Amino acid sequence: MKIGLVSDTHDRLPFIDRAVNKLNEENVELVLHAGDYSAPFAAYRFKPLRAKMIGVFGNNDAERSMLQKNFKAIGADVHGKFAEIDVDEVKIALLHGDETSLLNSLINTNAFDVIVFGHTHQAEIRKEKETLVVNPGEVCGYLSGKATIALLDTQTLEVKLHEI
Repeated sequence: MKIGLVSDTHDRLPFIDRAVNKLNEENVELVLHAGDYSAPFAAYRFKPLRAKMIGVFGNNDAERSMLQKNFKAIGADVHGKFAEIDVDEVKIALLHGDETSLLNSLINTNAFDVIVFGHTHQAEIRKEKETLVVNPGEVCGYLSGKATIALLDTQTLEVKLHEI
């Protein structure tokens, strides 16, 4: 299965549209969002997404109950600060990553095949023991100057970054 990985959209609506278009072009079946949507109105920009979406909250997400309500209205599921996803026998942890001690503890447990996080706005793909650790960077492009998403293949556990 091809999974789209995104984070830190921060209400930058035209860039959310670019991300959704790229994810649809790539025919992803699932999208994982590592948080920082920011305001609830941003949820509706994900409506054209043709894949299921699961997300978590980031440290800049306001009005969380409204965010969850708006995402639910378009068929997406936003958990609290953490989500565990099992797909194709791949165990994935999804969190924002602003709590670095929690992130590092999850990495060190070696309990997950893949850990997806955001927060730093810096794209990163690395292997820690047996765990693939992925930060897809920032969709908004505000801090790094590059708007990126990542694509994960659950069969090969290969990840590719894409600038949007």
